[in-house]
Amino acid sequence: MFLLQNRHSYSSVLKLTPVHGFNFFCQIALITLGSICVGKYTISFSQDLLTPQSSYSKLWQAYRWSIDPARRREAALLLVSKSKDSPNRNLRILEGQGWGEDPLSGFVLKFQAQIYARLGQSKKSNNAWRNLLDRFPMSPSAADAYYFLGRKNKQLRQQLFQRHPAHPAALASAIESVIDRKSLHQSAVHLARWGVRWPGAAKLLREACLLPVENLNDRNVIAYGLALLGDGSAALECSNKIPRSSSTSLAIGQAILQGDPEIMDKGEALLFQVAKENSNSFQGLEALKLLSTKANPNISLLQNLPEALLKKSPYFQAARIRLKPDSDNKIFFSLWPEHPESWELQWDLAREALLEGSWSKARSILEMISTENLPSPIASRKEFWMGFIAEKLQRPFLAKQIWKKLIQLYPDGYYTWRAKVRLELDDLPQLIDNNLLTSRPGAPQFWEQLNSQELLVNKLWRLGFPNDAWETWRSSRVKPLPQKDISEEILVEGRLRMAVGDDWMGLAKLNQLSLRFVGGSCYTRQLLHRSQFPYRFWPEIQIASSKSGVRPELLLAISKQESRFSPGVKSIVGAIGLMQLMPETASDLSDAPVTNNSLADPSINILLGSRYLVSLLKRWNSNPWLAIASYNAGPTVVSDWNSPELELEPELWVERIPYPETRFFTKKVLGNFWSYLNLQRNICKL
Repeated sequence: MFLLQNRHSYSSVLKLTPVHGFNFFCQIALITLGSICVGKYTISFSQDLLTPQSSYSKLWQAYRWSIDPARRREAALLLVSKSKDSPNRNLRILEGQGWGEDPLSGFVLKFQAQIYARLGQSKKSNNAWRNLLDRFPMSPSAADAYYFLGRKNKQLRQQLFQRHPAHPAALASAIESVIDRKSLHQSAVHLARWGVRWPGAAKLLREACLLPVENLNDRNVIAYGLALLGDGSAALECSNKIPRSSSTSLAIGQAILQGDPEIMDKGEALLFQVAKENSNSFQGLEALKLLSTKANPNISLLQNLPEALLKKSPYFQAARIRLKPDSDNKIFFSLWPEHPESWELQWDLAREALLEGSWSKARSILEMISTENLPSPIASRKEFWMGFIAEKLQRPFLAKQIWKKLIQLYPDGYYTWRAKVRLELDDLPQLIDNNLLTSRPGAPQFWEQLNSQELLVNKLWRLGFPNDAWETWRSSRVKPLPQKDISEEILVEGRLRMAVGDDWMGLAKLNQLSLRFVGGSCYTRQLLHRSQFPYRFWPEIQIASSKSGVRPELLLAISKQESRFSPGVKSIVGAIGLMQLMPETASDLSDAPVTNNSLADPSINILLGSRYLVSLLKRWNSNPWLAIASYNAGPTVVSDWNSPELELEPELWVERIPYPETRFFTKKVLGNFWSYLNLQRNICKL
């Protein structure tokens, strides 16, 4: 190509003298080599991803000088995400960035429309929304355009419901579009299918249940939605006069068993009927699971179900073994070694043997499932106790080997802490430390890629727009995921929820996943662990820590366990706020009158919670086991549990706590504390 563009013709080149020809081809070679080097540099430069951690100088350099227009657009979006309080400046940065067919262009148009609206320039805002609809009608970015323009256009509103049913814009529109009985019914059905937990949805569902039944399938959907909300009695009443689908009956029965003791018998009857009529389907197995895992399951009643169904259910077989713990359970563990119910049963049986001091029996139970078949938290529990048993059986060298391996392989938590204590390597720091009164650094920050199956979601996350990433992810859930991708996508969901402020559901998703996730890369397992320990309300926690002397990581540990960092949470017994304080206890600790509203204020709640914790630590001479157990069960009750075993074998002492909730709480809080103290440790070898 170079030769054809040169002013010499190809034939004239052939007539060059040997010397001139040699020099000429050397020049060509040098130019070609230079082009290759520039190309490699350009490729290398483009592979250097821009992220929220990129410096302003790097972003400005890419925005102004990059030869790649896509990179310039990414830099522009990151600059906008970092300066959302500068609307006029952001408009200038976004100017000319909505080019091409890349879905990211749709979000540029969306951000421009939002900024114009913020500046009061409604005409320019509407033009930007219309431009977005014309160019990207099926992109999640268009959902907001349908929403804003659809307020005065019913056809656009219906297109929003059809094209982006799970998008928050569609859910908000469903709430706002209720004007009569017909629209109430339509909105209730839409919310029950796509966003039952959206603010205001529960009220609409209950109101729709008061309407005459016109469509049996729709009424089943609405009742199913109420059941998902945990309102079993309302769901039962809503579907009282219609034939219920198996899915609806299953959801209602589950809701009743989990929270409505007054009609427990009706919930059990519903589930029994589902199991009996659907013995060859998923619904039958799920109904049997719920009946088998409830407190005090009625095994004699369940044995009236088809034998083929009973044989397929690990939950029913585990319930039978729990009633007769000395029965032969080897067959059970060989049939379901990778099933979560096997892991639970294994621990129940092993714990009983440990408390009896039957070390060989406990070891044989723990050996029935390979560690490789267990999630990290359950595997670390097994390995700790295998080391404990080895020490009890006079094999100290083996015990140390097991504990050292545990520390190397698993993220820091309760059992890595206890392994380090057993190896005399480390222990908890002082829980009350007056040296903490000095200022502390800010909360640790780390940014990690999202790794969703949806590439656009990943890109929005990387460019600093987690809310848009979350909305796009929700919209993409319309289509089911392959089974192999479900676990890692739950990790994505949990991180996205937390990024947009939904710690309650986000942490619940991540915790559930951590107890089920087997395999995966070391990086993924470590990311799952770290994602469960955010630094929320850090300024308020620092202030409370400075005033009380309690380590801030301990306040984080308790807040995480008590409320999942949700200030508005109120327990069924009346405890309120981040650290779940009873109003009476808070009033005794406060210098001013305390109300339920003031206890929902994070700064007040954390300060009073830290004072209460100080009183417990002083009462128990800074003993972490007694103080944390007292925080949950009360110091009077805990005083009856104090025994010499606490000093000698604290791991066994905590397993003897008769209240399962307090036993679990104590281990979780102390494990959270250790995790926060060691969150930056990297267990993955480079």
